[in-house]
Amino acid sequence: MAAKQRGLEENLARIGKVAPETMLPIVYGEEWGYRHRARLSVRYVPKKGGALVGFRERRSSYVADMQACPVLPPAVSALLPKLRALIGTMDANSRLPQVELAVGDAVTVLVFRNLEPLSAGDETKLRAFADEAGVQAWLQPKGPDTAYPFHPLDAPALGYTLPESGLRLAFRPTDFTQVNHGVNRVLVARAMQLLDPRPGERIADLFCGLGNFSLPIARSGATVVGFEGNEGLVERARQNAEANGLQATFLSANLFVPGFEVHGPFDKLLIDPPREGAIEVVKALPEAWPRRIVYVSCDPATLARDAGTLVNVKGFRLAAAGVVNMFPHTAHVESIALFERP
Repeated sequence: MAAKQRGLEENLARIGKVAPETMLPIVYGEEWGYRHRARLSVRYVPKKGGALVGFRERRSSYVADMQACPVLPPAVSALLPKLRALIGTMDANSRLPQVELAVGDAVTVLVFRNLEPLSAGDETKLRAFADEAGVQAWLQPKGPDTAYPFHPLDAPALGYTLPESGLRLAFRPTDFTQVNHGVNRVLVARAMQLLDPRPGERIADLFCGLGNFSLPIARSGATVVGFEGNEGLVERARQNAEANGLQATFLSANLFVPGFEVHGPFDKLLIDPPREGAIEVVKALPEAWPRRIVYVSCDPATLARDAGTLVNVKGFRLAAAGVVNMFPHTAHVESIALFERP
């Protein structure tokens, strides 16, 4: 983590030509069993004893021969040999290229990507597996939006909690959510501390997803408008706001082109973009607003690029920055930064 922090500082200095006034304490969480989302590849290889189920080898299309995975929750890791045995005996063993897993607070879902309809025998085997393993099986015949629950149909809905805000957020197994629920709770709390949303303020949450930051902002009493490019997530965010008894507005918007600023002015922004960053957003910001930005990033290089624009072009100061141990045992770096008008 010290190396990740140095990497963040070096990226900010080298790419953005900026330095934070304060380095925030590193956010830590559980190092094992933390990964609540994963996409496992499946390959039927008779020479290796049947089906391989696991992550792909580095820079390769080969599927690692996994019997266990210590970064997955223990109960999910223990399913890997059983998944291999199940798929190896199915008629569709060579037509199931992927199993996506999502662990919620009340249910674990396995989404089987089926390139063709399952036979009656395969359906029977999958039902028996789901019952024995205590999971809900979904099928996905085409893209992520086609995924649907298969068995059991009366399982609880997927969801996770943000106890500090008294919130529960529901999601579909193919929706984007943070893989590390424990560290996500700490990250949201830190973001709220830095953003300091207050009643009467108008705040935009850019790349808002299903409301991970928007709903805690709304809980504070501020007026929040969430912008998201995925219409399915926009609908999920609206449903989550309603389920939690909150008032919030969610709009579908392409944030990789100028345009969101017509919905301003906003007192503050929270930005949580994908790896590409948010350069079009920061370039389009007017001089009059916002006065504070909290930027959550999964790529130090694009954060540094955008920080350079915010500080050297838009006149913000980089008040603080720090790293978050969202992905232990990997080189991925999650970080958070606070920008303020002088």
